Amino acid sequence: MASVLILNGPNLNLLGTREPGIYGAQTLKDVEALCQDTAAGLGLSADCRQSNHEGQLLDWIHEAGREQAEGRLIGAVLNAGAYTHTSVALHDAIKGTGLRVIEVHISNVHAREPFRHHSYLSPAAAGIVVGFGTEGYRLAIEGLHRLATTES
Repeated sequence: MASVLILNGPNLNLLGTREPGIYGAQTLKDVEALCQDTAAGLGLSADCRQSNHEGQLLDWIHEAGREQAEGRLIGAVLNAGAYTHTSVALHDAIKGTGLRVIEVHISNVHAREPFRHHSYLSPAAAGIVVGFGTEGYRLAIEGLHRLATTES
């Protein structure tokens, strides 16, 4: 069974308690359950991971690029949190591995502070889902599945 990787960056472990007016009341566990259910409905397994460390995310992207090349992974859904706006390294890892990535943001980053309007990841991503709350993860998985199916 092919899988989809769900990567969450810094502070996503605080979902449910961090600024619920912006990010909602659902926890990371709730998001992981949503991702598992969505993936299962598409005949996939979901591997959900979270790290507050950029290097860990980079290592996971490198690993995922190899798994995608071997046909075991259709790609990744990536909510890089604040690293979206700061990390050239994550951009380079996505481009360098050829990993199919859907960038996801719970809030509408374009309606927030100006520093959140720029993403280093978007030019490397196959698609972007912004502002649909945690439902954006479902949309991202479904979109990734469609892209992977079309490309194969």
